[in-house]
Amino acid sequence: MLPFAAFSVLFLIVPTALLLVRAFEGPDGSFTLNNIVDLFGNPSIVHSFWLSIEISFVTAVAGAFFGFLIAYAIVLGNLPGWVRGAVMTFAGVASNFAGVPLSFAFIATLGRVGLVAFILRDWFGINFNALGFNLYTFLGLSIVYLYFQIPLMVLVIVPALEGLKREWREATAVLGGTTFDYWRYVAIPVLWPSMLGSTLLLFANAFGAIATAYALTGSALTIIPIQLYAQIRGDVLNNPGLGYAIALGMVVITSITSGAYIWLRNWSERWVR
Repeated sequence: MLPFAAFSVLFLIVPTALLLVRAFEGPDGSFTLNNIVDLFGNPSIVHSFWLSIEISFVTAVAGAFFGFLIAYAIVLGNLPGWVRGAVMTFAGVASNFAGVPLSFAFIATLGRVGLVAFILRDWFGINFNALGFNLYTFLGLSIVYLYFQIPLMVLVIVPALEGLKREWREATAVLGGTTFDYWRYVAIPVLWPSMLGSTLLLFANAFGAIATAYALTGSALTIIPIQLYAQIRGDVLNNPGLGYAIALGMVVITSITSGAYIWLRNWSERWVR
């Protein structure tokens, strides 16, 4: 445990403590509340926070829904064993595929001159860009995020589905219950903490993502990680103190969602035990 503890202290506890201190420091190093006041009073920063929350919420809910359906199919859908192995392997890879490579892949596929756009336009006469679709908007970024959100949901919800005991379904049938009764009164109440916790995990995962959004949209969609980058490293919006305050706000939001996820996961594990 010693290497893990050292890693946690150096790369988690110490940076978080520095954020907490420097978020209340002025340009001259003195204590100030101006950074926190600007955090809530700057319209562009408030808008960036809400934009990140909206994108994270939409992709978390959609990723949880479709990821659950895929996980249900491979665990309880009586599919061949090789299908499950292939899906889980792909999910493990896709859940970690993000950043510039993922953005380039979608630009080359769904961009204005991408492969799908070319095929639809030249083979079928459909120009979905003229119909209003734009990869570099809220909708486009949400679709890109779903590429790693759905596989992550598959990975975290499969163990919960495997924890559903066959005896519970048999007991429901013996007592005269239908399949609908089993899911309504047994399966869904047992799975609900895991499903909600997994959704919160997806929310935190999307909330902190920056490389994919920055490579895809640049500054067109100023989600809060891009706003943070602009405050600390930008040439125009260069206010490190405000940047530390933004980072502290992000830490608070992700800590709340991650803490709720851990609590819900521990609650759901009681049924498995």
